[in-house]
Amino acid sequence: MTDVTRLTLAQARDALASKEFSAVELTQAHLDAMAKARGLNAYVLETPEQALAMASASDARIANGTAGPLEGLPLGVKDLYATKGVHTQACSHILDGFKPDYESTVTSHLWRDGAVMLGKLNMDEFAMGSSNETSYYGPVASPWLPPHRDAAWARGALAGDKKGLLVPGGSSGGSASAVAAHLCLAATASDTGGSIRQPAAFTGTVGIKPTYGRCSRWGMVAFASSLDQAGPIARTVRDCAIMLRSMAGHDPRDATCVDAPVPDYEAAIGASIKGKKIGIPREYRIDGMPAEIEKLWADGVAFLKAAGAEIVDISLPHTRTALPAYYIVAPAEASSNLARYDGVRYGLRVPGKDISSMYENTRRAGFGAEVRRRIMIGAYVLSAGYYDAYYVRAQKIRTLIKQDFEKAYAQGVDAILTPATPSAAFGIGEKGSADPVEMYLNDVFTVTVNMAGLPGIAVPAGLSADGLPLGLQLIGRPFDEETLFSVASVIEDAAGRMALPQPWW
Repeated sequence: MTDVTRLTLAQARDALASKEFSAVELTQAHLDAMAKARGLNAYVLETPEQALAMASASDARIANGTAGPLEGLPLGVKDLYATKGVHTQACSHILDGFKPDYESTVTSHLWRDGAVMLGKLNMDEFAMGSSNETSYYGPVASPWLPPHRDAAWARGALAGDKKGLLVPGGSSGGSASAVAAHLCLAATASDTGGSIRQPAAFTGTVGIKPTYGRCSRWGMVAFASSLDQAGPIARTVRDCAIMLRSMAGHDPRDATCVDAPVPDYEAAIGASIKGKKIGIPREYRIDGMPAEIEKLWADGVAFLKAAGAEIVDISLPHTRTALPAYYIVAPAEASSNLARYDGVRYGLRVPGKDISSMYENTRRAGFGAEVRRRIMIGAYVLSAGYYDAYYVRAQKIRTLIKQDFEKAYAQGVDAILTPATPSAAFGIGEKGSADPVEMYLNDVFTVTVNMAGLPGIAVPAGLSADGLPLGLQLIGRPFDEETLFSVASVIEDAAGRMALPQPWW
């Protein structure tokens, strides 16, 4: 039988429907692949018994003709999503042992449609990071081999501290690594400043951050509530469209979730983009941009021109202020959201001589260095003497960023094309240890989308000089993910589907 783990989500869906294999066989193949790939550290918890039980139930529904849109398809779930009775810790020590008695809205939608849960995926702690190195459970390795290294060297590094192996990006690094390594057909992810799009670009996969409010945040562990949004990572644009249709939908438990019909996103795949206006923002040509990123961007322009799109130069003048404003707004919200973790009701508790020292001891032991850094930044910018000087000004800049996009779309622009990342993937341990700002610069092309609440998709479009994946980003109008899918599918077809790594692990 064909290696079913190498199928796309759409191919597996169609094969299950035609009964070429069973959901149990498909699930077992993925569980076997996961067992061989534990060195990548993509999963923090595998749920084989639950997965096989869900797959068996799917086979019964397929047999009696009541199959759902995702029936029998094995998925990975980022550890940010509450899964009833199953480890949910946002990869933080402070949530040790937490197993919620409720299910997040997004995952409940997936199970409603027949999907199978393979396990919980690694991530940067509380989604704070760009490399999946801040997880309490250790870094995730990308399945892509580092330049000039062979499989034997990589296996040795995998068995050690993983230094020199490539990061998969973050914070959804476990999701991206698992999808690229064929350890699930697709995965849930989340995006606060680029945490779906950047890891997708680093691993040769596709990731979409939908419009803020398109997916419910209920049951997602909060980082920055006005920026967080759920979305999928998958191997093709079509697979992302299939996933998002199930994940999205109104939820009265989330006041920010829009009450609007969810389109059939898959129908947008392959639609003509002739006459569509694609904006190219001049401010995204940053100083020191590598020549290969410039070339990738030019190639993307050529792909869209060849498909009949009209390329227009646009200005987003407040782009340069987006990153510093983001790193005020996001930590401010994080410091507020993470105040609830105190060792009293659930998770880790480190005793102290009184209640105050217990709080201090628990938070000191429970939070990693990056989370502590962002809590402190957030508390500082919200403090009495600095609130107006920092937080209020950052929110004003956020409004100006949003207005920049509104002006571009008012001129008839249908989507905006930019690079997804300023470079290809870098090595584990290479950035951020001495200067965290170096790590934060990975988000330079992605944070504007979250600040403005817009949809954005990353699609693989080429390889670096070292043979590593590079991605392009498309930014769309609010709640117009359909246009993003149609334009992204043009790039995917023109660039050719990314050939993902063969197992070396």
